[in-house]
Amino acid sequence: MTVIKKNELKNAGSDAPVMRGVDYRGLADFRYAIRKFLAFSEAAAMGAGLTAQQHQALLTIKGIGSEQGLSVGDLATRLLVKHHSAAELAKRLEEAGLVLRSQDPHDGRRVLLTLTDESERKLESLSGIHVSEIGSMAPELAAILAALSVRG
Repeated sequence: MTVIKKNELKNAGSDAPVMRGVDYRGLADFRYAIRKFLAFSEAAAMGAGLTAQQHQALLTIKGIGSEQGLSVGDLATRLLVKHHSAAELAKRLEEAGLVLRSQDPHDGRRVLLTLTDESERKLESLSGIHVSEIGSMAPELAAILAALSVRG
């Protein structure tokens, strides 16, 4: 997957190739499907007492981190936020009892984040309903992506 940084988007319109026969309906359907999933995810997180960003952070720590944890810098990268924003999020997560912060034993400058038992339970519950929702959306998404990839 290609990650585009915000500063790379500034001139995207002026340098983009002119496309004929663009499937605007397919693109609109794709964005709508993503937005529906994100709305579902935000509501599910709120139901578990988390913000969408907290849920995303917990999922990133669990899914991307090692047994020792995930660095604040890596969290910032994955959440597409600045380092200081991820550090503040980590501080709020720690204050809420959702993560533990520790110093990296190999690099004292790095802070590692691990999940608490409470956040593990919340994440497990949320992940189950997210996988179910993705499963129900899969046919629609597959059809949209197939139609768009044929044209691209």
